[in-house]
Amino acid sequence: MCPDALDRGIESVKGIGPARAKIYGRLGIRTIREALYYLPFRYEDRSVVTNICNIRDDCFETVRGAITSASLKGGGPGPRNKGRTFELLLNDGTGIIKARWFNQPFLQKNFRVGDEIMLSGHVKRRYYKGWETVIENPEYEVAGAEDILVHTGRIVPVYRLTEGISLKQFRKTQFAIVQEYAKDISDIMPRDIVERNSLPSLQSAVAQLHFPGPEEDIETLNSCAGPYHRRLAFDELFLFELGAAMRKKSRQAEKGRSFMSSGALEKRLLGSLSFDLTASQRKVIDEILSDMRQPVPMSRLLQGDVGCGKTIVAVIAMLHAVECGCQAVLMAPTEILAAQHYLNIKSMVEGLGLKISLLTAGAERRQCEGIDSGEIQIIVGTHAVIQERVVFNKLGLAVIDEQHKFGVVQRGLLKTKGANPDILVMTATPIPRSLAITLYGDLDYSVVDQMPSGRASVATKVFNPDDKTGIYGLLKSEILKGRQAYVVYPAIEDSEAGLKSAILGREAFQGVFPEFKIGLLHGRLGAAEKESVMKAFAEGKIDILVSTTVIEVGVDVSNATIMLIVHAERFGLAQLHQLRGRVGRGAETSYCLLVAYGPLGDDARRRLDIMVSTGDGFRISEEDLAIRGPGDFFGTRQAGMPDLRFADLVRDRDLLETARREAANVIEADPGMKKFASLRKAVDVFWKTKNEFGRTV
Repeated sequence: MCPDALDRGIESVKGIGPARAKIYGRLGIRTIREALYYLPFRYEDRSVVTNICNIRDDCFETVRGAITSASLKGGGPGPRNKGRTFELLLNDGTGIIKARWFNQPFLQKNFRVGDEIMLSGHVKRRYYKGWETVIENPEYEVAGAEDILVHTGRIVPVYRLTEGISLKQFRKTQFAIVQEYAKDISDIMPRDIVERNSLPSLQSAVAQLHFPGPEEDIETLNSCAGPYHRRLAFDELFLFELGAAMRKKSRQAEKGRSFMSSGALEKRLLGSLSFDLTASQRKVIDEILSDMRQPVPMSRLLQGDVGCGKTIVAVIAMLHAVECGCQAVLMAPTEILAAQHYLNIKSMVEGLGLKISLLTAGAERRQCEGIDSGEIQIIVGTHAVIQERVVFNKLGLAVIDEQHKFGVVQRGLLKTKGANPDILVMTATPIPRSLAITLYGDLDYSVVDQMPSGRASVATKVFNPDDKTGIYGLLKSEILKGRQAYVVYPAIEDSEAGLKSAILGREAFQGVFPEFKIGLLHGRLGAAEKESVMKAFAEGKIDILVSTTVIEVGVDVSNATIMLIVHAERFGLAQLHQLRGRVGRGAETSYCLLVAYGPLGDDARRRLDIMVSTGDGFRISEEDLAIRGPGDFFGTRQAGMPDLRFADLVRDRDLLETARREAANVIEADPGMKKFASLRKAVDVFWKTKNEFGRTV
């Protein structure tokens, strides 16, 4: 059969037709190929046939025997047979069992006394005019010598379905599709890669994943750890890595600007600082400057835990661009973070004689003055920096902070603001190294893995909402020492979910502490108002800042020593860690108080326990990954990455490494993939998007 047949509509399959094809469409199955790749989400082992005399109460069992009687029971007034139960007795020579189907009287026509059948279902022992063994609503199948078993007597696939089709109907059709079409799947994977990694054929992998043979282990199948699952996972990761490698190879072929600065501005800046850079910061700066000297545009990911000092690293890179006569821009995801960066960087560079500008939403023309002429060398802003009216004179370096908050289009637009400017993307969301290299495979990778000296520890504790005495006592004690506090709520106003809110929270705290100045910050405030509140807090004019999660990243007030998070059970682990990172930025001992409202689910309890036990962002990222799963953790759609259907970035780490190595070998030997036209096409289809440089992969 021609492989193109796999791309025929699912309605062409016998027994489906146009009406049922609409049901299949709700499952994302429109073609025969999509049906083949619509895999079971779990398996049931019905391969062991138990003698009726040995079956166990309250267990799932499979039995085989001859029908000795079949009849309808019960029923009431109204339409004929309505509410009636179909029952049969099955005898295998060792005992008799009753099978019962409720409200399915039509089944009577499927059975005759003397037929040999198999039943799989949940067994119950019950007393009704004597003890009887009953199996209710079992799956059934004729068990003649010529029949191929699909629903019983084997390891049986279980699929996720939608309204309008039964599992038995769907499984029967999938069996027919696999039998007829699996052998026609075209395997585009280079044969040497398949053999070198001892992978099964793609055809057998698909067939066995739908209807495993008797030799397969049920636990291995359900954990997706067997060779057939691994084959599909490898293929997916290989296409993923090929796309990333192609993007990186393409970038390396671009012509960029070589920044050959003397480092004079960097020396002047470092001489003005009250602290020394860590060895880790110096190492990363060397990596970045080495990239910037190359005649190809830099694309580097800078990762580091909360408070590790990534901003000063980025500023030094910006100074080298400015020293070479270019402009540098930093784009942040929120107005608050942009304003914070602006104030911090301004304090560093104005003493060097440089001009800096802040651009936020709805940038006015006066804010853009001096950027197009080159008078302003450093620009800090939100996505406003990519507005059409913003014209750079000579953009040389673009820094993107908390890059996972931006989409591919926004990052691509920023790059088009200059002639292939260098790109440095930063994230304070710790990601295990091997996974970071995979997710951002087209970027070079640096990590600041050392915290600056003099940073205080942050003591973290979970509180019951009723323990207000302990919470208020610590708040008052710290503020009387001249310190400041954050109080974070999950909602701005009261919600139907019953969450405590920032607006009412501010009123409550003002009532408890009338002698203190209480501020309020949330996303609905205007840009000027947000900036005014943050400036007042930074200057110590606000004692307690009540806020939503708008202060999650980047806000840096070293005098703040308390982070109180209300409804901590509602926050994700990474978010809790980011919020905690707002304190402990000075030399004083700091506190993170987590107020949790019960009852707590297992995941919520686990998140809170982890927060109390460690402050290590990379360990927290591992735990977060385990709790949320890779899809949620990375936000692949937002990052512009393809979704993974079969691979798991945690479970399949070994495959990841292998796929990356094999993909690199292919691209190194054949950058244009001229020898692998089918594989190249598969990469394009798999990624289905444009990369951040505006070209298809």
